Amino acid sequence: MTENKSSQPETKEGIHKDFTNDMTYGDYLQLDKILSSQQGLSGHHDEMLFIIIHQASELWMKLILHEMNAAKESILRNELEPAFKMLSRVSRIQQQLIQSWDVLSTLTPAEYMEFREKLGRSSGFQSFQNRLIEFTLGHKKEGVLSVYKHQPELYEILQSALEDKSIYDAAILAMSKRGLGIDAECLDRDWTEDYTVNTSVEEAWLTVYRDVNKYWDLYELAEKLVDIENKQQLWRYNHMITVERIIGHKPGTGGSAGVSYLKQVIEHRFFPELWSIRTKL
Repeated sequence: MTENKSSQPETKEGIHKDFTNDMTYGDYLQLDKILSSQQGLSGHHDEMLFIIIHQASELWMKLILHEMNAAKESILRNELEPAFKMLSRVSRIQQQLIQSWDVLSTLTPAEYMEFREKLGRSSGFQSFQNRLIEFTLGHKKEGVLSVYKHQPELYEILQSALEDKSIYDAAILAMSKRGLGIDAECLDRDWTEDYTVNTSVEEAWLTVYRDVNKYWDLYELAEKLVDIENKQQLWRYNHMITVERIIGHKPGTGGSAGVSYLKQVIEHRFFPELWSIRTKL
């Protein structure tokens, strides 16, 4: 039977075909750089999975920092509403990161052992973007900066983030600007220090939650922050479970305690008063 050529889909006349002098999709996204960056060291089939999961995670982290830093600056300007969409976007990005552990968990212990030694001392513990996210959320640990001393540019970026206000500090300042009583020590403190629970901050959040109509914007900000912390804790938990599933309780490649360290991290709260008030409401 002769095929009726007229029944085949025709190329739309409007489709542009000559890119001699025009930018293509690949050019705009610089796909030549991105897609040539998966350089395994072992030749093992599953190393590609390992590399792409971590590279993709770093790209999502870059977007989290882009959105969260813009949201923080908006809050510091006392412009809360523009920050809400940015913070909503952050929590959805976090969901992508959480789901990535499900993909990585298809890597079995036997498969990972085939190329783990090729990683040398490199480890996710050294992710400077993950550290920046933690600093931006308010979890400050000056000691971790020593890992980046051999990279002066990254060290300077991290040092600056360590010395800067966190997004929670910005939220507390916003409450103070609205006339809610916040202790002076919370408004002008050493920003390099990890945030600790403060009774005046808890009372201020209780006031917000007890009069939502009057403080709707602060209430909405609080709930956006809770969304982000909730997702961050889920990411931490899935990270811990995936690591335990693949390497058990072996030390991390970078020298960390591995699963036992990750379990300790899960206990940490970024915005403690936003959780404690739920019992008191």
